[in-house]
Amino acid sequence: MIENTFGINIIPENEVQRLEALQRYRITDTPSEESFDGIARLAAQIFNVPISLLSLVDSESVFFKANIGMGNAKKANRGKSLCALAILDKDVTVFEDALKESCLQANPNVIGDFGLRFYAGAPLITHDGFLIGTLCIIDQKPREFSDSERGILEGLAKTAMDQIELRRSSLETIEQVQHVNTQLLTTQEDLKKAVQNLAEFNVEMEATNEMLNSTNIELTKSFDLTISLNQDLKKSQQRLQSFISKAPIAFGILTGRDLVIEVANEMILMVWGKTSAVLGLPLAEALPELKGQPYLSILDDVFTSGKTYIGDTAPVKLEVEGILSDCFFDFIYEPLKNDSDETIAIIVIANEVTERINKKKELEDLNQQLEIALNAGQLGSYHLNIQNQELTGSSIFKTIYGLKDNEDLQFDDIMNIIMPEYREPIYDKINQSIESREPYNAEYKIKKKDQSIHWIHSSGLPSYDANGLAIGMTGIALDITKRKNYETQKDDFLGIASHELKTPITSLKATIQLLTRLKENPNHPMIPKLIDQSSQSLEKLNTLVDDLLNMHRISEDQLQLKKQNFNISKMLEGCCNDIRLDGKFKLIIDGDLSTTVTADENRIEQVVVNFVNNAVKYAADSEKIHLIIEPTEKNVKVTVKDFGAGIDPSVQPYLFDRYYRATHEGRKYSGLGLGLYISSEIIKKHGGEIGVESTVGEGSSFWFTLPL
Repeated sequence: MIENTFGINIIPENEVQRLEALQRYRITDTPSEESFDGIARLAAQIFNVPISLLSLVDSESVFFKANIGMGNAKKANRGKSLCALAILDKDVTVFEDALKESCLQANPNVIGDFGLRFYAGAPLITHDGFLIGTLCIIDQKPREFSDSERGILEGLAKTAMDQIELRRSSLETIEQVQHVNTQLLTTQEDLKKAVQNLAEFNVEMEATNEMLNSTNIELTKSFDLTISLNQDLKKSQQRLQSFISKAPIAFGILTGRDLVIEVANEMILMVWGKTSAVLGLPLAEALPELKGQPYLSILDDVFTSGKTYIGDTAPVKLEVEGILSDCFFDFIYEPLKNDSDETIAIIVIANEVTERINKKKELEDLNQQLEIALNAGQLGSYHLNIQNQELTGSSIFKTIYGLKDNEDLQFDDIMNIIMPEYREPIYDKINQSIESREPYNAEYKIKKKDQSIHWIHSSGLPSYDANGLAIGMTGIALDITKRKNYETQKDDFLGIASHELKTPITSLKATIQLLTRLKENPNHPMIPKLIDQSSQSLEKLNTLVDDLLNMHRISEDQLQLKKQNFNISKMLEGCCNDIRLDGKFKLIIDGDLSTTVTADENRIEQVVVNFVNNAVKYAADSEKIHLIIEPTEKNVKVTVKDFGAGIDPSVQPYLFDRYYRATHEGRKYSGLGLGLYISSEIIKKHGGEIGVESTVGEGSSFWFTLPL
């Protein structure tokens, strides 16, 4: 039962539909998975809190899919967990000081020994809008929580929901493939039985012929045996007719050039969609739907040539219950000849394979869709034979592990590529998956033959035989190196941002404290200097905040351009005045000074200022900085050239990457590592290109182009 400690209604209006949405993910009360633990751990590290939970809110309980800082706790009562409040609102739910919240005054987590004081929970929202859980952070001391921090927590919750969707998609895809494979095996068994029945029929036909021959010989020897032999023959004919009538394959005899239906068993009548009324009618009259199809012509050719015709999965249009349908058959047209070797009739033996063909086509379509989906997501599929350890994988799977497409694999071949420290945990997870019949999921590092290190995410689902013995595991693998590197870069960036923002704030705080002490003495000689220092700190802080805001706009694709026609040289003359006034550097504008372009002048000036500031920062010994305008037939190229120490060639490909901060000869520089990345995005937004040319010891040229 839910013991509601909040004093308010915690059941959403769409509770029934919300619980149905939660159940379709099959994730509640399941073992922990590293992908979700990693997200919770990242949240705890980002916000520097002791506790982070990835919670799923069921009807009465809250299940912890990921638990950082709460020991071995797997679930909590819904009426006591603050996550029950967080799923009532699509925005982030925050309690900066729980003791001040009226709805929490009776909550045991707040007033009890646990001493919860701070809570922030971002809801996990499904693609169709249901709130099934939260990513939350908890502290035992009150704290403030800014809008930007809300945005970060909300983004992490979206990442967790994407991982839940991917987990569900993987489960459904694997189950569907297994279901289709089971259907295909059943169809193959049915075909095998039909072929066996046909073989048995042929054996009985041969036996019957031998009996008839024996009977004819006996007739020449003794007339007295005629009656008895005729009776035996009649019985054999009756047995043959009964067998033909009840045979599990379609059988018929067409007599004469007009192909009159002389014999038609129940199966062939059912295939034709006719009754025994068609006996005695020419085939073309009995089945008018064959007109325009090749089969009447083929039968006529068999009759005239006396040669057998074998059809393999041939398409036929037949009228069934008044509807013309596409059917498929394996069939034989066998000429029946007289003593003069003249064809007098044609035996028709057919087996309908329409269902097999349709299922094969469905399987091919499904496999094609699966292959497209796997290729689109760069997912490599595999199947492991648990009994003999043989491993088959798609081309993408082998590429992920750095293997050739034609290589035969054993399970140990993949394990040898995996870094040693991950092998034992992977064995444990696979064994646990087989024992629990739950999906297997793991993230680990591998070392390819070229010695490159990559992060891999793999998942799989075991399969079992009729006795419950595990016989295989089918799954997928994905190279997540870029994602892992991005997460590392993001962590580094958050540390850098905290440090860089703290420096001017600390300086500004100290300056204001000094000014406060001197407010009674407004003529003190230190006041102008302190004001200048405050202005510099504010300017630096403003620059850092602008970078962060621009970064956010780019991430949300909200970077707007206000294009207008302007002269590039006038724009260059009007920017970087602080550097000109300082007098340490001379900015020289070269090239075609009359060139105009249609673009966002403020954004382009932002790119130029970033280039010039970098030249001032990293090429302090370069007294001259050239700003060059070079128009071409379709574009104009703007270059900022310095004569400093230059940039190592190994560094140059990464200069425009997000969060990248280059170091030069061991020196450290401030900044968030976003300037060149933002500049790159501005130029791309204009439809231009951006780049760098540099030689160590000679200087660097940063350039960009804009369409004229």
